[in-house]
Amino acid sequence: MSNISNPKPYSGTLFFDVNETLLSTTELNHAVAQRLGNRPERAEAWFTSLLHHSLVESVTGNWHSFGDIAEAVLKMTAARYGVTLPADATPLADIIAAMPAHPDVAAGLTALKQQSFTLVALTNSSTALAEKQLSSAGLGPLFTRILSVEEVLIYKPDLRVYQWAMEEMGKPVSECMMVAAHGWDVGGAKRAGMKTAFVRRHGQVPYPLAPAPDLIVSDIQALAAQLKLPG
Repeated sequence: MSNISNPKPYSGTLFFDVNETLLSTTELNHAVAQRLGNRPERAEAWFTSLLHHSLVESVTGNWHSFGDIAEAVLKMTAARYGVTLPADATPLADIIAAMPAHPDVAAGLTALKQQSFTLVALTNSSTALAEKQLSSAGLGPLFTRILSVEEVLIYKPDLRVYQWAMEEMGKPVSECMMVAAHGWDVGGAKRAGMKTAFVRRHGQVPYPLAPAPDLIVSDIQALAAQLKLPG
């Protein structure tokens, strides 16, 4: 469902966040919760802290991969709750690489592709990890490009990431839309001048202090329906 009445038809390049927007994090959250004493709320604390420390890296001019930060923050979270992590656990990057697509994603992206949109992944994951993710989920062929923040060594939602992505694709801001299930992501993209679409994945809501997204949709198929050109 749109948050604006009678939105104008849009054509151009769609930049997609990957984790949670396209791929389900359910198994990842379950694995992290198990390692932290079978406590789901601790997995939520881990993910929030992961985002926090990725931004700390950007603000302080430092760089580690998202996977390395994820493991470091898991150790921090375990120490916080007095939990001993298993020594032989599967690396989080391997779990992230195998996350499945949400049920609506393949059909939604296919419809958008058929509507002549250019689809680009724009992710905080490394290029190698993002390629594994989209390939494992069967989505790789639908994307024209996979853009990783490791190319600029800055994490979303720094405005420079979105500006760089548009420059990489050679597209004017008027032809670019960011699609994400995170308020901070669409908020950053909107401030960088992009059009934005917020996807209402479970538990996700827009950030009230950010500029309102141009569209709010239930899933990617609903996005395709909203953006379908007449005729």
